[in-house]
Order: sequence, then structure tokens, then C-alpha cells
Amino acid sequence: MDEFAIRFEGKALVIARQGDLEIRTDQPSEFGGDGTAASPFVLFLASIGTCAGFYVRRFCESRGISIEGIRLVQHILEDPTDSRKIGTVRVEVILPHSFPDQYRDAVIRAAETCAVKKYLRQPFRVETVAISPSDSAATRA
Repeated sequence: MDEFAIRFEGKALVIARQGDLEIRTDQPSEFGGDGTAASPFVLFLASIGTCAGFYVRRFCESRGISIEGIRLVQHILEDPTDSRKIGTVRVEVILPHSFPDQYRDAVIRAAETCAVKKYLRQPFRVETVAISPSDSAATRA
């Protein structure tokens, strides 16, 4: 997973390809898109809940616990000091009555092992560079 090829299509469609996988993003019509896919920021936010969901599923399956009736609901709560910012992302793991009580805390700990969440706590550096055809191969690496 060391490279994504990004290309443009349509009004605001931006597509990332990594191997055989394509991830499509778009913008709502009010931002110049057609709304045919999630925006990059919505996709980013969804990665938090879907990552937690993966770990909940893996936890349950490794213990023979049915995932039937388990749901995750993610709430985006605004910052109380600035309504334009996110204050909290809250992921609720909704457990059915049949879920074993002794695993209640453990399933939450499993959800919290999500790699997306870990990287948000200790972010990596993101850099953007412009490369033109006249740049040497050493500049491109």
C-alpha cells in the first residue's frame, strides 16, 4: 500500500487507484460535483467507524460470538467553541441482548485498536510537492 494513483473525471470526481482497488470521491452539487460518491472528508470520517467495525467483527468472530444484531453508530459532534469544527467523533457499539456481558468492555477495547484512530492520535507527516516533466528522476523519488 505504498502508492495511490489519483485521477480526475467529471465535474468534481476524483478517483484514487491502489492496485485493483478504486476509491471514488465526489462533491455535493453545491460544491460543483454530482454527489455520486462520498466527499473525501466524509470518506475520512467514515474510515473511523468502519475501522472500529472491522476490529469489533474480528473480536467477535475469534471468540465464536455471533455478529448478528451488532451495529456501530458514529456521531460527529461539533466543537462547543466553534461550530465549524468537529469536537468529538463518538462511535457507539450497539450490542444485542444476546451479547455476553463478560465481553462488553473487551469489545470496546477491540474497537479502540483501530489503526485510523491510532494515527489520528499520533499523526504522520503529509507533504505535497509539484513534479514536472523536466525534473530529474532523483527529484521524483
